[in-house]
Amino acid sequence: MFGRLWSQYNVALEKNPLLIKALTSLTGFTIGDVLAQKFVTPDEEKGYDLMRTVRLGSFGFLVHGPTGHFFYGWLDKQIPGTAMKTVATKVAIDQLLWNPCFGVMFFSYLGLAEGKSFTDIQAKIKNDLPTAVVGSWTVWIPAHFINFRFVPSNQRLLYINSIQIGYNIFLSFLGNKKVDDSEELKAAAK
Repeated sequence: MFGRLWSQYNVALEKNPLLIKALTSLTGFTIGDVLAQKFVTPDEEKGYDLMRTVRLGSFGFLVHGPTGHFFYGWLDKQIPGTAMKTVATKVAIDQLLWNPCFGVMFFSYLGLAEGKSFTDIQAKIKNDLPTAVVGSWTVWIPAHFINFRFVPSNQRLLYINSIQIGYNIFLSFLGNKKVDDSEELKAAAK
């Protein structure tokens, strides 16, 4: 049965790579948030926040999947191969350039989806982007060494989304953490 599903997935990926990668990101971000809400940071007072899961899942579908499709496709074309120097270069580009861009997209999307002001979003980015970037290094540097060395280019986003489920628990927590005080908002507005 798994073999048949894997085969069907690969056929669909070949026919509609952008859509399938967006759907795998939707799945990864949705599962990550469900796990975060149910097991990591359950809110006993408010209960399960379905709209939070919708926001995270839609980010996966609308932003993570499509941008990942194009970014990793571009990266593989610009720097082909799996030699260690090539892999190290790709990991460095991913973590030093793409990672902060991704974090800004993530916090901006969530803020806009929640109806927050640009000042609130700016404060969120200022407050939490460094934590997100550094936190990413612990997961994604080793994961991307495997990714760029052993995973075929067309399977990269599936591999990333498999790991992303666990990482999304962290992102879900961080993305939904409140900015501490109005002082942060005032500082960001300056």
